[in-house]
Amino acid sequence: MSPSRAAARRPSAPGRPLSPTARLLAFNKPHGVLCQFSGDGSRTTLADFVDLPGVYPAGRLDRDSEGLVLLTDDGALQARIAHPRFKLEKAYLVQVEGEPDEAALDRLRRGVELDGRATRMATVTRCDEPAWLWPRDPPVRFRKSVPTTWLEIRIREGRNRQLRRMTAAVGYPTLRLVRTAIGAWHLDGLAPGEWRVVAAHALGHSGRG
Repeated sequence: MSPSRAAARRPSAPGRPLSPTARLLAFNKPHGVLCQFSGDGSRTTLADFVDLPGVYPAGRLDRDSEGLVLLTDDGALQARIAHPRFKLEKAYLVQVEGEPDEAALDRLRRGVELDGRATRMATVTRCDEPAWLWPRDPPVRFRKSVPTTWLEIRIREGRNRQLRRMTAAVGYPTLRLVRTAIGAWHLDGLAPGEWRVVAAHALGHSGRG
C-alpha cells in the first residue's frame, strides 16, 4: 500500500489541522455502485469511475442511493466531513410512494424512533421533481395505482439507511434517493459517474469548486 493510501485510511482526530495539499473530489455516484474501491469484480465500485490514487470516501451512500460523495486523501479532512461532531448538513431529494400528509411530514421533521433512539430534527419540504435530474438506471419500479411524491430532506446525522427507514416508519417507502449536497459542497451539474476536484478549504464556507 502506498503512503498516500495508508494515510487516507489511518484514523484521524477531527481536530487535527488539514494538510495544505489535501485533495478533495466531488463524485456523483450512480445507482448500483458500491461506495468503496475494493471488490471481487462482480459489482461496480468507485474504482470503475475514479482513477485518482490515494483518495477514499468521507462518508458513504448505500448501493441503492445516488448523488454526491466526497473523497479525499487527507485523514483530518475525511474526519471533519464524516464525524458526527461537526454535524454537516446533508441535503437529499427523496421520492416516496404515496402522498404524505402534514402529520407524516411533521413526524419526519420532529424525529422518528430508529433502534430505540429518535433521529434528530430534520428539514422536510415537498418539491417538484427537478428538471435537471437524470433518469435512474435502472428505472424505479412504480405501482400505477399509487402516486408518488418528491421531498427535499436535510439532516445532520447519518445512520445506516436512515432516510429510507424514516420514510418507511411513517408509512411512505422511499423509491429513489439522491444526495445533492454535503455542507457547502453541491453536485453542481455533475452527471452520474463524473467527478471533479473541489476546494478542500471550503469546509464551512463555499464548497462549489
